[in-house]
Amino acid sequence: MTARNSVKPTEPWRQRLIRSLLYGRNVDRAAKARARVGLAMVAFGGIYGIIAVRLVMFPLGGDAHAERRATKDAIATARPDIVDRNGAVLATDVKSPSLFSEPRRIIDKDEAVELLTAALPDLDTAEVRERVSSRKGFAWLKREITPQQQRDIHRLGIPGIGFLRENKRVYPSGAAVSHVIGLVNIDNQGIAGIEKWLDTNGLADLHQAGFASDRLQKPVELSIDLRVEHALRDELMKAKEKYKAKAASGLISNVRTGEIVAMVSLPDFDPNNPKEAHDPDRINRLTTGVYEMGSTFKTLTLAMALDSGKANLNTMYDARAPLAYGKFKIHDSHSLGKFISLAEVFTYSSNIGAARVALAQGVEAHKAFLKKVGQMDRLRTELPESAMPIVPKRWGELNTVTISFGHGIAVAPLQAVMGINAMVNGGYLIPPTFLKRTEEEALAIGKRVVKKDTSDKIRYLMRLNAEVGTARQADLLSKGFYIGGKTGTSEKVVNGRYSKKQVLNSFTAVLPMDNPQYQVLVMLDEPKALPETHGFITSGWNAVPAGGKVIARVAPLLGLEPRFDLQTADRVILAASKVTQ
Repeated sequence: MTARNSVKPTEPWRQRLIRSLLYGRNVDRAAKARARVGLAMVAFGGIYGIIAVRLVMFPLGGDAHAERRATKDAIATARPDIVDRNGAVLATDVKSPSLFSEPRRIIDKDEAVELLTAALPDLDTAEVRERVSSRKGFAWLKREITPQQQRDIHRLGIPGIGFLRENKRVYPSGAAVSHVIGLVNIDNQGIAGIEKWLDTNGLADLHQAGFASDRLQKPVELSIDLRVEHALRDELMKAKEKYKAKAASGLISNVRTGEIVAMVSLPDFDPNNPKEAHDPDRINRLTTGVYEMGSTFKTLTLAMALDSGKANLNTMYDARAPLAYGKFKIHDSHSLGKFISLAEVFTYSSNIGAARVALAQGVEAHKAFLKKVGQMDRLRTELPESAMPIVPKRWGELNTVTISFGHGIAVAPLQAVMGINAMVNGGYLIPPTFLKRTEEEALAIGKRVVKKDTSDKIRYLMRLNAEVGTARQADLLSKGFYIGGKTGTSEKVVNGRYSKKQVLNSFTAVLPMDNPQYQVLVMLDEPKALPETHGFITSGWNAVPAGGKVIARVAPLLGLEPRFDLQTADRVILAASKVTQ
């Protein structure tokens, strides 16, 4: 027997069997071939089996490096800067370290928990223990820590504990533009305001596609002027404090483009402190809230009558006695006791006169006009936060009576501003925007809703109201900017009844009235009577002077100059417009 065919006595019986099948001299050649093929199949089957098991385990078990890599990709996304119309930065990204763990690499988990919670006392011990004890390959422990905290933890030298630099959103102007800008969540995703609008208009898709991982994205330019925003907010804060109001809000709009130049709703919040944003008292009252706007709605009622051609500035209405309608009686705050002209309905802010103006047009015409000027449907802008108007389900003559002077229908204040803009800009209804827009772009999307002749008459009435009506104090305080305006005092509904002591006051001003460029709205929620207001809480005693101070402060910032040599409204507006009475 040769040495090659000899079998070692110490060799296990399985190896002896395989050797015999593969190389044995007395074994059939076909059997040898089958044995060799079978052995090869077993070997390859084992290899492929291992590969298959690894593929199945990959998504279930979580590879630490893969998880870490995926997380890093997710946090690498960046947002574009948001700037005001002059280039001032309102929102930007900065890099901030975040703390994570790789639980499988942590050797002593109890020691790790003890050291980490000692370095970061605000960490929840139970939560940290749960995360470092998990079977995951990656787990966040704390997002956005300070550089000093990062250095402290780094010195501890805990295996399986690391840091990633994330994009953190910061807002240099703090609360000033909060209701416009909105804010983001911990993952830098927009959850309110312009930040949310950016995500729903392509930014989120860019992030998912991996095309938004750097800071080279073009800044988003808003229509907001930060200087005007600060001035408006400061004056509103003073008014809120002085009149002990529950809330104060205001906005400034370009009547020719629909751009919102400033918007403030107090109390507001600092988007750098997201917890404040969840306070329900800090909602944006100008887009999210809906209110009965009171006598400012008379502007629309009278425009409807003038535009129909059935009434003119001298048309007379009976205001000798309260208007009885069923069991209701409509009163004026100061009884006039006589027939009054349409112009006097406006300057005396007569509820009786406005009701008779609307009744003369009819219910269907009234509804159709308010729908045409955008008061019946939800207003859509770049801000996701918008409220649906509250409109009567059944609209009869009594509804037309009350709605004529601003009761019985509730709209977002921004919606009312849009309607008033159309009444003074030549008759074009232009959707409001928080982005920069030219007059040409605005006219391309604007829709004419009243005649130019009607718009000229409304401008005359608003200026007349500043000369002899309820807006006189604002005219004095605005110091030569030739304003016009309309006041509104709405009794709030408390326990199902209108309250005489809880009111929502508003003042809508336009300037300059001979060539309108801007509308200013000031609102005070539940202002209190002061000795200097002689116990009154109506708009003329608080919202009007507050509006006058706002105008005096922001008009120079808007590029307007005061004038002191202008004549009365009939000579400046009616004569120049060649309006027929």
